[in-house]
Amino acid sequence: MIHLNHRGRRPELPQVTRVLIGVLLGVLATLAGPARPASAHAVLTTTAPAAGAVTAEAPEEIRLRFSEPVRVVPGRTQVLAPDGKRINDGDPVGGAGGVLRVALRAVDRPLGTYLVSYRVISADSHPVAGSFTFSVGAPSAVAPRPAREGAHPAVATGLAAARYLGYAGLALTVGPALLLATLWPRRLRDRWPLRLARCGLGLLVAGTLASLWLQAPYATGAGPLDVSGADLREALASPYGIALLARLALLAAIAALLPRALAGGRAAWRARGRRRRDLLALTALGVAALVTWPIAGHPAASPRPWLSGPADVVHLAAMSVWLGGLVVLVGLVRRADRRELGVILPVWSRWATIAVYWLVAGGVVQSLIELGPPRTLVETRYGQLLLVKAGLLLAVLGGAAYSRRLVRRWAAKPAGPAAAPRLRRVIGVELGVTAVVLVASAVLVQTVPARNAGVEAAAAAQAQGFATTLTSPLYSVQVEVFPAQVGPYNTLHAFVYRPDGRPATPVEWTVTGNLPAAGIEPVRNPIVTIRGNQGIGPVNFPLPGRWELRLTIRVSETEQATVSTTVEVG
Repeated sequence: MIHLNHRGRRPELPQVTRVLIGVLLGVLATLAGPARPASAHAVLTTTAPAAGAVTAEAPEEIRLRFSEPVRVVPGRTQVLAPDGKRINDGDPVGGAGGVLRVALRAVDRPLGTYLVSYRVISADSHPVAGSFTFSVGAPSAVAPRPAREGAHPAVATGLAAARYLGYAGLALTVGPALLLATLWPRRLRDRWPLRLARCGLGLLVAGTLASLWLQAPYATGAGPLDVSGADLREALASPYGIALLARLALLAAIAALLPRALAGGRAAWRARGRRRRDLLALTALGVAALVTWPIAGHPAASPRPWLSGPADVVHLAAMSVWLGGLVVLVGLVRRADRRELGVILPVWSRWATIAVYWLVAGGVVQSLIELGPPRTLVETRYGQLLLVKAGLLLAVLGGAAYSRRLVRRWAAKPAGPAAAPRLRRVIGVELGVTAVVLVASAVLVQTVPARNAGVEAAAAAQAQGFATTLTSPLYSVQVEVFPAQVGPYNTLHAFVYRPDGRPATPVEWTVTGNLPAAGIEPVRNPIVTIRGNQGIGPVNFPLPGRWELRLTIRVSETEQATVSTTVEVG
């Protein structure tokens, strides 16, 4: 970046600075808010379809009813079809009234057994986890099992690469187009910057198409080529897919208008009125295309989308102007003469300074929204990537300061033969480090925001053992085993509820644990009833492994049912 006005003095931007300070203070005030009050303990009472049910056709949604309000843990609820693909359309919605609704995508082969697993947070910050199955038509021979948690590694890598192509394409389109429309000397041929802009458009289209395709396996947890027609249709019909389709349409309009709006030569300059209209239309299309990024990214799910969306647009636009302008300057320093550079560089210096101000301001606003508590900077992957990105950006700004000194010397006295190559090398280093910044950005947008990662980490920290909810026709029982380690010093705590959500007082408990892999037969553990529907007692795990825990609970003199689960003991 070159910071130089016509007389070699640093440009003053007091008004921009004051505006930015005011914006940031307003953001800080907006983000401050009271904590939510805590409530009571929650348990899953009913599901639709019911656990173990066999239905005639596949449902369009799953409903989970809890005894009290719950909060969703992002990414921890999934519904697997009989072929093992994830078919839930994002995270559950609702929860304030104790009811969660999980929208489902259509599947090509709906017959068989489905697996529903969930993890939510009670209003008192207690984690509630569990799973159940139901079938369509008839049960499968083997119930589906999640092959992995999260996206397929190849899909995650491909999406990050597609994001990188998009960012690089933005810079190569916006920067060259801006300089060609405003600062490019008329005596120089415009073929090179116009070619850069077209290359940028090509990268944008390639990145968008790749993102559209990969979104289908990203949603189902499958591999990059394991995509069915239904998966692709669902991806295209989602808000993410609609935003990317709109981006492709806008890019097509920009590609058609770009040569006429930016072409140089005397004919274009004689028709200034027409050219001005074309440039205005090109700017409007470009801004509309930029808006598709926050719609298809983290800002769309932000707690303050009205703030994070515009901040993301400003951040992307500033990055594109600055980085794309640097690419053009590398060639311009070689092609333009000293008189032309003396006119161009001061103007570019002011633009670059303003771009950096807004680049940093937009990034700070997004960080404040997505980070959550300050500790997430070092405790979450999102925060760590953000620190890496900030460090690289500081390195780029240091290189920009050095290039400014070089240009000042160049402007103060006749340039030596090595002046231009040295300036090009410094700008080239800036571009190289900035390319790494774009890599960090591409990975960052695929990472769970720290505000959500913090919720998930807190839930895991609070569990510190094993927790699940098991259901039967007579009751639901929430089971907690703490700390789920080898030895006799484990405690089982259970809460029993009837299907309508009312507490059920057990008449008798029978809790056994066995380890089939080691040939350990069921060992009975004494459990006693306390406070009505609660049971508590010690559990012994002599060896590590996958222990089968079986609970037989008698809720009346004539009614009892058995449920079971598996506890991983380390």
